[in-house]
Amino acid sequence: MKNYKLLSFLLFFISVATFAQPGKFKEKRDQVRSLKVAYITSELQLTPDESAKFWPIYNDFEDKQMELKRDRMKSYIDRFESNEKLSEKEATTLLNQMESADDELHQLRKKFISNLKNILPSVKILKLKKAEGEFSKKLLQQYRDKKIRR
Repeated sequence: MKNYKLLSFLLFFISVATFAQPGKFKEKRDQVRSLKVAYITSELQLTPDESAKFWPIYNDFEDKQMELKRDRMKSYIDRFESNEKLSEKEATTLLNQMESADDELHQLRKKFISNLKNILPSVKILKLKKAEGEFSKKLLQQYRDKKIRR
């Protein structure tokens, strides 16, 4: 779980760094999303019917999750950078807000899984979690390999 959070955090900052180049960012994001769709569809062996029902729910979940992470993380970073010498009380408040955001993400994921149970068998839902992790690892490895070759 710790590695998943770290990977999510790294991917978030990679996408923020790329955000400085709006045209390239959208193009790269769309490219990654297409690769992810193909990878997950293949790994889960989704039928056309499952796929038609699954992807709108999955994309909605991903969008809400990214929005929540982006908004919350930006808020935390802005607060910390604007006031690097936080008092203990301010730091405690910030930590409580971060925990609240984590709880929101957890609730969002629970709702997502609950919605998936109406579409996919439990085995495929478990495979989804594994496929997401594997896809992220492969994406990060490609990014590292590209950086090394430069």
